[in-house]
Amino acid sequence: MFIAALFGSIIFITRVFVPSPIDKLLIVVDAVLLALAALFIKKAGATQVGAVGGVLAGLWRPSVPFSFILVFLYGVLVDVFLYLFKVKATVNGVKGNRLMLAMAFSTTIIAFASYYVTALGLDVITANLMLDVLVAFVGPVSGAVAGYAASHLWNRYLKNISIAS
Repeated sequence: MFIAALFGSIIFITRVFVPSPIDKLLIVVDAVLLALAALFIKKAGATQVGAVGGVLAGLWRPSVPFSFILVFLYGVLVDVFLYLFKVKATVNGVKGNRLMLAMAFSTTIIAFASYYVTALGLDVITANLMLDVLVAFVGPVSGAVAGYAASHLWNRYLKNISIAS
């Protein structure tokens, strides 16, 4: 529970207290935390962290109900793609390429979802080809970078830490 609370709180801080558009760039931080949570907490770790971060963001900004939904959905997507790509955290390490792919897919989906909710649903920004291309590039790159960072952290420093679940 400590990992979920700590990582969820950090995600909340990056979503709420960091000004836009810098907060969008910090999706890499969120992705690393969600990936590490999924590795530490075997059963729906990223979903738990997404729920904590989403609830905190939702309580802080109750006028923006999709804040909770997007952060929670991101956690769910990370858990689903780690399962689909058979990413397993062991004392021998984690397969970095699989983790990078899983994070690239989940980050791309959440990047497009949040972009289109903002652009089309709320009409906060106007959708255009340049932003579409930017999201299509930044989403998978951010996810892959986060997957690499999380696998490096896990394999180098964290694989021998045992957390009772």
